[in-house]
Amino acid sequence: MTDTPTQTEIELQAAAFRRLQQHLMQDRTDVQNIDMMNLTGFCRNCLSRWYQEAAAERGIEMDKMEARELFYGMSMDAWKANYQTDASGAQQEAFKTAFAENVGTDKG
Repeated sequence: MTDTPTQTEIELQAAAFRRLQQHLMQDRTDVQNIDMMNLTGFCRNCLSRWYQEAAAERGIEMDKMEARELFYGMSMDAWKANYQTDASGAQQEAFKTAFAENVGTDKG
């Protein structure tokens, strides 16, 4: 791939992103964000933040909750009510490290 992607590369990247989004939002709603962050260093919220950052780079104003709703396809309250489970103490401790290493306190 070159530094400047071709239109075909952009379309393929967009298709792969949409498939990832479908996988996380429809196929594997059982996978918790905290587990994703602890294992991979990113989660659904990170993806929605990256979406927001990409919009900002193009001069499109979008707040964090709007980006999350666009990515999740529903409000965060609805997602949490339908899919989120309580995190264990061990998960919460691991998250502190994963968050600090991958996101930092300035982007949460």
